[in-house]
Formats: sequence, structure tokens, C-alpha cells
Amino acid sequence: MKGTSPVQDRTKHRGFQRVFAPRQLTVGLILPIESYRGAVPTMQNHATLAQRAEQLGFAALWVRDVPLHVPNFGDVGQIFDPWVYLGYLAAQTESITLATGSTILPLRHPLHLAKSAASVDQLSHGRLVLGIASGDRPIEFPAFGIDFNSRGNRFQETLSFFRQVLEERFPTINSSLGTMHDIDLLPKPLSSQIPAIVTGYSRQSLEWIAANADGWLYYLLDSSTQVRVIEQWHTLTEKHAPRVFKPFAQGFNLDLAKNPDMKPIRIHSGVRLGRNWLSGYLENQQQAGVSHVAFNLKYGSRPADDVIDELGEYILPRFGAHPQ
Repeated sequence: MKGTSPVQDRTKHRGFQRVFAPRQLTVGLILPIESYRGAVPTMQNHATLAQRAEQLGFAALWVRDVPLHVPNFGDVGQIFDPWVYLGYLAAQTESITLATGSTILPLRHPLHLAKSAASVDQLSHGRLVLGIASGDRPIEFPAFGIDFNSRGNRFQETLSFFRQVLEERFPTINSSLGTMHDIDLLPKPLSSQIPAIVTGYSRQSLEWIAANADGWLYYLLDSSTQVRVIEQWHTLTEKHAPRVFKPFAQGFNLDLAKNPDMKPIRIHSGVRLGRNWLSGYLENQQQAGVSHVAFNLKYGSRPADDVIDELGEYILPRFGAHPQ
């Protein structure tokens, strides 16, 4: 499979720089900012909590792309369409990075995606980072008339089309997803580019991701596996994009215990622990080469506002957003 485009450095982007920097780690939140049971959140006070997260110094808000309610997956994200919601959040906040975590490329036409992404990027003054994935809910694909088994190739084609239409003026495109000649798409992103962070493997090889993505977002791993994976990532990114910083990020469920000294206990796709252990964990992750950790509070045992206030007081002074 071919790459999407020649290696480019998209790290000068405002939203990217708030979240990612070499040898430093920041913390973000996966929306909704809420601890709840079942598949559907209440979305109560969500704008106020997003604003509070910005004030406290969280680096990013990550918005889910879950187009349909699939009961056996038990999670519909923040319910709202990610692009409508990101536009709303852009108007409610001023500096926090707005990210997709992650938009499902095979289920979106690249022109619609590019129009939405560039619009949010302009309206937020350059704060959008695009997390991308191939999709993991097979039942959704027939609803869109798309073959689930085609998602790997379609992921590549969509990313290539998306980048070309945003980064070129009046591009010539001949793709199975559409053709363009003598027409253009507006608006363009504020800095002419939008960073794309691949989630998981998205049906690609790690070598392809290192060559074509602007970063990699992965899940919670044991410490030995984490070190090995990050070393492999940095080796491959240096091979394919020398001197271009491509961060490794991590997302997982967090249940912050009230006891600050509670030792870690694994929960569904995450961990329950006290803040003192969390601080040590983040220090270790930073040393291992992790640039950003995004917390999902869905499975928390405490109110989300209490948790983000505690993180703001004790964790963010060390792992808050980068100054701009």
C-alpha cells in the first residue's frame, strides 16, 4: 500500500503544540466529562465542565465519533455529532485543544470530513487535532453501505484525499472516493494543515503509521510492553521522518480513588488508583516517551467535577498544557 503524501512537519499547529512536545507529558480528557453507568451519559453541565477543564490547565478535550447506538458495546460517547459538538465547544472555550478521539475515516467521505475539520479549525483559531481510526463496530458499516472488510484500504484513501484537498489549492484528485478537477474546497485550515493522530493500528502496519501519521494514540499497556512499543515507534518515526517529532499518546479509563495512596487496580480498559500513584505513573510514562495521556472518566466512582478539580490541583502543575 502506498503512503498518503510526502513527509511533512505539521507540528507548528497551535492545537498540536499545546498538547505535544518532546520529552514532556500533558494530560487531557475524553468526553463526556462524566462518571455514569450504562451506555448513555446525561451530558449535564458539559459546557461548564469543559470550561473548567480549560481553566485548570488540561491540554485537550477528546470528542468521540460513535455514529450509532450499538447496545453490546455499551458506550455511545458524548451522543452529539462530533463536528457539531466541536463547533459548540469552540465557541465555549478559548485555548484548550479540541481533538477527535477518534473520527472513523471509512464511514466519512473525505470532502465532508475536510469541510467540517477546516471549519472547526478556523472557528477555534487553529485548535483542532484530528484523531483518526478505522472503526471497530462491524454492525455500523452496513448501515452506511460500506463493506467492513474494506476499512483498511478506505482508511488510507480517505486520509490521502482529506490531506490533499486541505493542503492544496484546486487539487487534481482521482480516487475511488471521488474526482476533483478545477474546483476547490473552502475553508482551508488556519495553518494550511491539520495534524492527524492514528488510533491503535487502524488496519495498518506500524511502519505505515510512522511514515504517514503525525502521531500515534494507543491504549493502556503493561510497563514492559509499553517500553518496547514506544521504542519501536520512535525508531520507525526517525527512519521515515528524521527530525520530525511524532508523539506517542495514550488513552484509558480512569477511576481516581478518594484515598490518595490507593494502589493501582485494573478496571475495564483502565485503572483505579490514588493521585499519588497516578503522579508516579505519569512520571514513568514521561520517561518512557509518552507525550500525552487522555483520561475517560466514564467508569469512575466519584463525581467528575471532583476528579478534575483534584487532578487540577495535584497533577496538572506538573503535567498541564504547554504554554503558547
